[in-house]
Amino acid sequence: MKKRLALLLVCTMAMSLTACGGGKTEPAASAPASTEAAAEAPEAGGGESGAETEASGGDLEALIEAARAEGELTVYGSCEEEYLAAACRNFEELYGIKTKSQRLSTSEVYTKISEEAGKPSADVWFGGTTDPYNEAVADGLLMEYEAINAKNLIGDQYKDPTNCWYGIYKGILGFMVNTEELERLGIEAPKTWDDLTKEEYKGLIMLSNPNTAGTAKLLINTMVQMKGHDEAMEYFKNLDKNISQYTKSGSGPSKMVGPGECVIGIGFLHDGIYQILQGYDNIQLIVPDDGTSFEVGATAVFNGCAHPNAAKLWIEYALSPDCVDHAKENGSYQFLVLSNATQPEEAAKFGLDMNNTIDYDFEDAKENSSKYVEDFFEALGSSYDSADSGRFLTE
Repeated sequence: MKKRLALLLVCTMAMSLTACGGGKTEPAASAPASTEAAAEAPEAGGGESGAETEASGGDLEALIEAARAEGELTVYGSCEEEYLAAACRNFEELYGIKTKSQRLSTSEVYTKISEEAGKPSADVWFGGTTDPYNEAVADGLLMEYEAINAKNLIGDQYKDPTNCWYGIYKGILGFMVNTEELERLGIEAPKTWDDLTKEEYKGLIMLSNPNTAGTAKLLINTMVQMKGHDEAMEYFKNLDKNISQYTKSGSGPSKMVGPGECVIGIGFLHDGIYQILQGYDNIQLIVPDDGTSFEVGATAVFNGCAHPNAAKLWIEYALSPDCVDHAKENGSYQFLVLSNATQPEEAAKFGLDMNNTIDYDFEDAKENSSKYVEDFFEALGSSYDSADSGRFLTE
């Protein structure tokens, strides 16, 4: 595979929740942060210390003390594994709190904590698009927490109105195409969402599974908002004829484009940037001409979690450069939504701006996402119910 362009780009570039399996991070050396480090640590809420007492208010030192008394934190991460591991490792090094993590797609997290019914097996959620977060808010599964570092958000649209989640980044939904395969097949790249239903793309497209990936939920909501409900469901019936596979994770299609396992992947374009910088200079990123939507990647505390103070401290950490400025160093090139963060130059260099995005209705998505996913599968009908349903990956 050609790598010249990617190598050239790498050489010239400086620099509060979507996904492939899960695992625990390797534990970092646990040492209490120094007085100097605490003074420079992210601002946070605080209160009385003690493992069984939740800190509140605006006292960073008290929150750190209470979090250390709890001593542990478990994170469900819906960002990419590399970023999740790095963020957890850095948190552990900063605060001396043993931090474990598991990588799960956003819909997997939502399903898991729903089944756990107020006794979650993790403390916080990190990364991944907010539609499943909003479903969790509606079900009372996320804790309200007024984060001090929320003052650094660039707009109120990047937080839940009830303070149940906070945005940390945003990313554009679009297409990634294999230019070599398109040339070999003698067909042009799609320019619009409707183009994807053309017969010439039969068997060439991959999308994620809305039962497991928030990325696909966002696409369903986007089409409903752009086309209207009934027309959107008819659209998905036609699109399904061209889908070779529905991947478990939202980033799954992006990983298949460069090697030629699919010709067109639908997903977030920052995942395509990562693949290009890995050497796949045969990938072209496309923002649809007829408009698209963007995700807000978030972080949140689970209601009933075992380590609420450590979880609150995580939120303050996630809403600070101490966390998000390391994203690009670990394969994540989303636009950051904190005013004191450093934007990854890669996103701008690839021409990924937010000018062609719709006015996404987050409230409609919060209220109706689950129903729209049911309608999606009902629209696909026999295609999903038959032996062909093996296209819908869950592992």
